[in-house]
Amino acid sequence: MLGLRPDVAEADGRLAGPHTALDAIVGVEAVLGRVLDARLREAHRTDQVYARDMAGRVAAFARRGGKRLRTAFAWCGWRAAGGRGDPTALLRTGAALELVQACALIHDDVMDASPLRRGGPAVHVDLARLHRTAGMTGPPEPFATSAAVLAGDLALVWADDLLTETALDSPHGPRLHREWRAMREEMVAGQYRDIHAQATGSSGVDEALAIAMLKSALYTVARPLALGASLAGADPHTLQALRWAGRCVGLAFQLRDDLLGAFGDPAVTGKPAGDDLSSRKLTYLLAVALRLADAGGDEEATAVLGPGGASRPDHTVERMRALLERTGARDMVESKIVELVADGLRHFETTGAVPAVRREFAAVVERASGVTARRTEEVA
Repeated sequence: MLGLRPDVAEADGRLAGPHTALDAIVGVEAVLGRVLDARLREAHRTDQVYARDMAGRVAAFARRGGKRLRTAFAWCGWRAAGGRGDPTALLRTGAALELVQACALIHDDVMDASPLRRGGPAVHVDLARLHRTAGMTGPPEPFATSAAVLAGDLALVWADDLLTETALDSPHGPRLHREWRAMREEMVAGQYRDIHAQATGSSGVDEALAIAMLKSALYTVARPLALGASLAGADPHTLQALRWAGRCVGLAFQLRDDLLGAFGDPAVTGKPAGDDLSSRKLTYLLAVALRLADAGGDEEATAVLGPGGASRPDHTVERMRALLERTGARDMVESKIVELVADGLRHFETTGAVPAVRREFAAVVERASGVTARRTEEVA
């Protein structure tokens, strides 16, 4: 039963819809495992070295955890639009989302030169170690970078294949594919805006929000909600409400990620803390701090947080953290997250989803943003 509870089976033997987002995640893990096993068998038939070094690493990375938030949000969209019955298409779509997430993370770590991901070495770091262990010729870094780009591409190929097969088998396939196609382009646009802002030394709040929306908010929450809803044949009102909910919650997720990137514990997050600061990546947190520093005449904060040259040393990163708090930016971003979550929950409620689904959505939002529904009520 794909690892779901026994009561998720209907009388005619078909799979009934998962009762909770956790059911959906468990089901997607099983589907993803079967998909990866099949792709690895195909890889071994294609070429043994490729299968061992490349396909095996992509499959291992995809299995290596993560919150599976996109799957959970796809389930919320499906249920909000009245989805029930056989969940096969939903679970396969969730698995495709997890594979495209693997692609995004592998490529992102290459671009950011991040050493850690999901509590272990980033894929390019692991490939550099392979180069050294195998005694290959030449420096390991160019090999590792090129191979990691291919690994990310492979994850995307597997994701696209799975989504396409799912769309072809669904009566709502064209709508599903349109959402998927838009999501992929938004991801690329957001990633480019991110590196463009870093190269130009941009500090604007509006640009930081545009990057957060394209790179993360749409891809993490809004599109998964719409993908799930599309599989249930959502009406225009429901789909629009989900889009607005997804934009609000997706931004809250990214702003929380910005805070964790600056202040988080690597033992908890599974990735380094301070990388965004040392490379001076444009985030909403940084942009707000600079705006507050400028308004308050804080010349030290403006000089330290503003555009600079090379990567900052550790002691400068510590100063940056202190200034993000001194300017009030950290507190302001925390407040913004609560506001966005409250707006997202209100938009979701207008879908007409039953109370149980609304509670599930609020629970997934809490996992993504760190904000409880009760906290939004207290602030309101």
